Amino acid sequence: MTARRITAGFLAAGLLAASAALISTASADAAEGAAGDLPFGSATTVGLHNTYDPAAYPYLAQGLDTGTGMIELDVWTDIVTKEWKVSHSNPLGNSNNCTAATTPAQLYGGGANKNLENCLDDVRVWLAAHPAAGPLVVKLELKAGFSANHGMGPKELDALIAAHLGPAVLRPADLLTKPGGGAYASVDEAVRAGNWPSRSALAGRVLLYAIPGTVEEGNPFDTLHTDVEYGRHLRDLAAAGRIKDAQLFPAVHGAAAGDPRSAYTGADAGIRPWFVVFDGDAATYVNGIDTGWYDRSHYLLVMTDAHNVAPAISATDPTADQARARTQQLAGAHASIVSSDWRRLPAVQSLVLSRG
Repeated sequence: MTARRITAGFLAAGLLAASAALISTASADAAEGAAGDLPFGSATTVGLHNTYDPAAYPYLAQGLDTGTGMIELDVWTDIVTKEWKVSHSNPLGNSNNCTAATTPAQLYGGGANKNLENCLDDVRVWLAAHPAAGPLVVKLELKAGFSANHGMGPKELDALIAAHLGPAVLRPADLLTKPGGGAYASVDEAVRAGNWPSRSALAGRVLLYAIPGTVEEGNPFDTLHTDVEYGRHLRDLAAAGRIKDAQLFPAVHGAAAGDPRSAYTGADAGIRPWFVVFDGDAATYVNGIDTGWYDRSHYLLVMTDAHNVAPAISATDPTADQARARTQQLAGAHASIVSSDWRRLPAVQSLVLSRG
């Protein structure tokens, strides 16, 4: 082969490679743009379970750095000190990776083990340093529930969130305004009408939701769980014309067939229209439940323990291909958030897929 033919061959190969790279980059940019245009309720993202745990990350900001769509904080009400503690199993002390940052540099240094308000400060500071990030979902598990009779109820939690996240919070009230004027009667009506903002419009914003905690659900003497208590709170605020005070969404906890809000009966039937977030076991959801109902209604569906869906994969260290395939599988099953402990896979944690 002559030198001229060899050179021509290399040039052709180089042009093909460059073209492929340009096409790949353009496709990625187009996909990212398309994801930003999706309504918040029409996308699937990935979330991190127990993000506050020092065993997960030395600092909460490192979890946020993965690009995850959701972080989780476990919260206890300390009725003696009137502090909202963040830990997995200690109701009287903090065990977490929050730093009480006031500047971005402080997110990655200094002492940890701070109260809930300081964890929220870290979220606010991190988002301010990453204005294009989000929307971010913050899942609160109230381990033993509220303690409203000791001044640590829904009203106090609203005040704490408002003080530390301010206008970054996407509140239930923010969904109630109709595009053409007027207002929806409930978040259920607003969401079923498709009134979620686009993901790009929610850059830098936070949606918080709360579930009953494991201790609360296992306590036979606790007859008022977090979901019902906050649902009543929302209903009563709306009736009083003060729905803007509410800072978070209550979630129906546990996968169940049909409309699981039907479990709210009697006097509590009126709280049903204030639930548009559902949180439960992924394997249960995909085993015969009509998850398309959630998608058609534009409700948020958080599927937990994603690794347990058959065939099971590692809870903590699957391959990137396995985790990506599982996320795609559950996006096809209408999940809004695929929750996992895949802490070392930022390319998966930052995925944004079209739901369904």
